[in-house]
Amino acid sequence: MPPVDSTIERLRDLPRSELAEEIESLVLEKFRAVLLMDDAEDLPVDVSYFDLGLTSLRLTEIRQSLEQLLDLSINVNVLFNEPTIAHLVDHLTQAIQEA
Repeated sequence: MPPVDSTIERLRDLPRSELAEEIESLVLEKFRAVLLMDDAEDLPVDVSYFDLGLTSLRLTEIRQSLEQLLDLSINVNVLFNEPTIAHLVDHLTQAIQEA
């Protein structure tokens, strides 16, 4: 895995549409791992994490992993107020662009 610094620098240089695609890919990878899904399984981005079977403990693990990978702080409210992958990707995309 590349160092965090190079990952975040590479992401910051991308146009918004490509950045959103990269972030979605990273987020889906984390969610699939925690939900024990393989890459071939469909993971809907507009369904609540909790409807997908995710617990708050597992969600905290994902949050910590993404914070470390992206060198960002992710507010817990972002995860619980609108708990979908699509919302999280939008939030992270904006946060990286503003950093």
